[in-house]
Amino acid sequence: MTSVPSTATSTARVATPSSGDARDHRGSWIPTGGMIATRIMELRKRRGLMAALIVVNIGIPAIFLLIRLIMHAAAPKTYGPAGGYDVFSQLAGFVMYVFGFIVAATLGCTAGSVDLTEGMFRHLVITGRSRLALYFARIPAGLAIIVPMVAVGFTIVCAVCVFAAPTKLYYPGVNVPAGQSLAGFESWAAQHPKVAICGLPYRVNPNGNGNGSGKKTTINVPCFIDQRGNIVVPPGTSGFKNISSATQKSFAIAIAKEDYSAYSKLFLYPSNKLMIQTGLWLELEAAIGFIVGLGLASLMGQRTVPVVLMIVLEIVLTPIFSRNVINHLINVQRGLVGLATAHLEPGGLPSAFGGGNGPAGAPQLVPESTTVAVCVVIGWVVVWTALGAWRMSKRDA
Repeated sequence: MTSVPSTATSTARVATPSSGDARDHRGSWIPTGGMIATRIMELRKRRGLMAALIVVNIGIPAIFLLIRLIMHAAAPKTYGPAGGYDVFSQLAGFVMYVFGFIVAATLGCTAGSVDLTEGMFRHLVITGRSRLALYFARIPAGLAIIVPMVAVGFTIVCAVCVFAAPTKLYYPGVNVPAGQSLAGFESWAAQHPKVAICGLPYRVNPNGNGNGSGKKTTINVPCFIDQRGNIVVPPGTSGFKNISSATQKSFAIAIAKEDYSAYSKLFLYPSNKLMIQTGLWLELEAAIGFIVGLGLASLMGQRTVPVVLMIVLEIVLTPIFSRNVINHLINVQRGLVGLATAHLEPGGLPSAFGGGNGPAGAPQLVPESTTVAVCVVIGWVVVWTALGAWRMSKRDA
């Protein structure tokens, strides 16, 4: 008698999931390390985009500082030191801030639309992977590219601005020692009365008191400091001949006392605290640009228009609405992410939009508390991430 093998056992054996299948998380919305690594590789293959990121975040600051180093080495009396606090504040507060946001947004727009433009979206969907996981994998992948680039460029700026900083302050046309107390600054002015009188700005009378009219008064010495640091007295004038040394010293001390408030805010090079805060602030700005660009490109299904919109937002709309208060739209203005990040800017930097800590007389930023600024930043990141993920989950393959 021939026995027939039971099909139930074999069927059950086939239907029973293996240990590998039990660990299959293709339906999970959490991206795996392999998915993130694949996204990184896809973005890195776009050589033109990577070159643009390197040029803007690393190349422009490095070339600018290299030129300053060469010029100072060739003609130190004509060209000032390559580094210093002023160079740092201008590079970090404007160049790296504005252009870093734009290239980060461009990277985000590319990451959010590359699968559609290259016709790969359908192939990714049929693998069974969660569409949310496919979208969320782009966030750490893009940040893994843009964050190190910003860090490298900023490190170069910090290194040059600290190690190639001037040894004396140039305020505001006079070389003065840095970090002096009020007594020390007055002592320096008393030792160099002619330099203080001819080079420093003042609105005091010879007794050291304000004249009440708001006009600049002098001790009848029409002098100035030339580019080489020499005191120049126009021909045909008596200069300091008819002014005693005691009067010169008294007036110089009064000038130093008046100018000390502005002098005390100047530094030879940025402090460690300022550099750390500025670095984190620039990374935050780049991360916001990438995430918003990613969501916008995913929502629109293309790259060109989102990139243009992000540039308009950063270059045109944000400066306009950050400096001009529109009473009926002030809450809308406070909802701009650019204004929010400007309010989170470290205190030692000039505002990128001409307000806040900028030069005297510059328009102030639209008022906004730090709490509101933080909420606006979080809101932009969450909303644009949700919109981009929703659009990807609903898009036809």
